[in-house]
Amino acid sequence: MRLENKIAIVTGAAQGIGYSIAEEYLKEGATVILADIEEAAVRDAASRLGGRATGRGLDVSSKQQCEALVDAVVKEFGSVDIVVNNAGILRTGDVLEISEEDFDAVLNVNLKGAFLLSQAAGRKMVDQAQGGSIINMSSVNALLTIPNILPYNVSKGGLNQLTRVMGVALAQRGVRVNAIGPGSIETDMLKKVMEDDAARHSILSRTPMGRCGRPDEIAKIAVFLASDDSSYMTGQVVYADGGRLGLNYTSPVPEAEA
Repeated sequence: MRLENKIAIVTGAAQGIGYSIAEEYLKEGATVILADIEEAAVRDAASRLGGRATGRGLDVSSKQQCEALVDAVVKEFGSVDIVVNNAGILRTGDVLEISEEDFDAVLNVNLKGAFLLSQAAGRKMVDQAQGGSIINMSSVNALLTIPNILPYNVSKGGLNQLTRVMGVALAQRGVRVNAIGPGSIETDMLKKVMEDDAARHSILSRTPMGRCGRPDEIAKIAVFLASDDSSYMTGQVVYADGGRLGLNYTSPVPEAEA
C-alpha cells in the first residue's frame, strides 16, 4: 500500500498503459481519477476498476479544462498528490509532406498538455505539506529516430526537457518530476501490428530481450516514481525498453510459437 491515501490523476487512462497505471495505483491504495478525451470510454474504464476509481473527460490541450479538473479534484478529495501525463497521439507522414495541423495536434497533446496539467497541479502541490509527484510518459523515440513520425519524436524529446526543467525548478519546493521512456509495449494497437510477421520481425529484431513489454511493467515503474521509494529522484527519465537503447546490431528473433 505504497500510495495509501494519495490522490492521483492519470491521463490517457481509458486503455493501454494509462489504464494499467490506474489499476496498479488502486492496488497500492490510491484514489485515482482516470482522465481521457474519450469521456464515455474512460468512465466505463473507471467503472470496471471500481472502488476508488473515477472517470473524467479531459482535453489536455485545453488550459481551462486542465485547471478545472485539478480544482475539482482538490475540492472533492482535498489534494492532488500524483499526476501521470500519459495522454498521447501519433500522426505519420513524410517529413516533407506532414501537415502543420498534424504537427500542432501532436505537440498540443503530447507536450503542451503535459505542461498545462503539470503547471496546474504543481501550483497545488507546492502548497501541500506532502508535496507531490509528476510523471511524464516519454518514449525511446525521444532519443531514437523514426522518420515518418517526426511530430511524435519531437514531442517526446521536448517532454524529456520539460521533465528536467520542472524537476530542477521544483526540487526545493516539494514536487518531484520524472518520466518513463517505454520501448515497444503490448498495447492493443501494437498487438494488431504484431499480427503481421514482417512487422513482428522488425520490432523484435531491435529488442535484445526478444519480446515486447507489458503495460503492467510500465505501471510498476509509475508506482515506484510516485512513491517514497524514489524520494531522491527528480528530473530523471527511466527507460524500460528491453535493451533497445543499448543495441548496436540486429538481434536474433525467436520463432513465433505455433
